[in-house]
Amino acid sequence: MLMTTTPTFEGRPIRAYHGVVTGEAIIGANFLKDMFAAVRDFVGGRAGAYEKTLRSARETAFAELAEAAGKLGANAVVAIDIDYEVLGETNGMLMVAVSGTAVTL
Repeated sequence: MLMTTTPTFEGRPIRAYHGVVTGEAIIGANFLKDMFAAVRDFVGGRAGAYEKTLRSARETAFAELAEAAGKLGANAVVAIDIDYEVLGETNGMLMVAVSGTAVTL
């Protein structure tokens, strides 16, 4: 599945529009990651555990987007928007939502 944040693929005309497709992933951050991230923030450096969690959520959301587009008969998704949100009473959940337009090139 070809995917882009731009509205078109240069040199590849869009033959058919199939509609808006979405993919979401909500992942909880656990206590140990929070504790190690706090230590890392204190001493400096990158929060690898959070980066890995964020990457996993993004990959899951994109996989769902591609699956939804494929079910509509599309071979590409254009105009993709990626959103990140923190959810939950204590902001302990991370949501990645992606949306775009399923098309046939």
